[in-house]
Amino acid sequence: MAVDILATPRLRLRTADRDDADFYLALVNDPGFLEHIGDRGIRTREDAVQALLEGPIAMQDVRGHSLYVVELKDSGAPIGMCGLIKRETLDGVDIGYAYLAPYCGRGYAYEAGMAVLALAPALGLRRVLAITSPNNLASNGLLRKMGLRFERFVHLVPGDAGSNLYSLDIE
Repeated sequence: MAVDILATPRLRLRTADRDDADFYLALVNDPGFLEHIGDRGIRTREDAVQALLEGPIAMQDVRGHSLYVVELKDSGAPIGMCGLIKRETLDGVDIGYAYLAPYCGRGYAYEAGMAVLALAPALGLRRVLAITSPNNLASNGLLRKMGLRFERFVHLVPGDAGSNLYSLDIE
């Protein structure tokens, strides 16, 4: 069962649940997701349910934070995901996000991202990281607009293409 986490003037952020499988399947197969985040190999609704259970739903249960489903307040339509995640390959918690193509460029990622960053201190976080591919100009710009600063280029696993690492110290 989904739980509301945050609200902004235009958006509602809530935990993911099994009923989000069709949306999640569409999101992880969106051309922008495939280009900038990668192919997760999720091709069926059943794959999407399993990925949600093992990913955001499990992380929320274990850590008390995860990627949240971002919905439009006025219609309830899911448009993307944004939240705080802990990756084994990073030495800290990072903000992650992805949106369906029709909702990009409308300020939703910034609005949701700033709300998620505002939640970080309540979760005991004093620093938030972010990663993005160097060629994802929109995401690099968004992270800077949200106040994160570029730290360095990193390889999260041997042989990967590499990512820009950003950070924000929270006071």
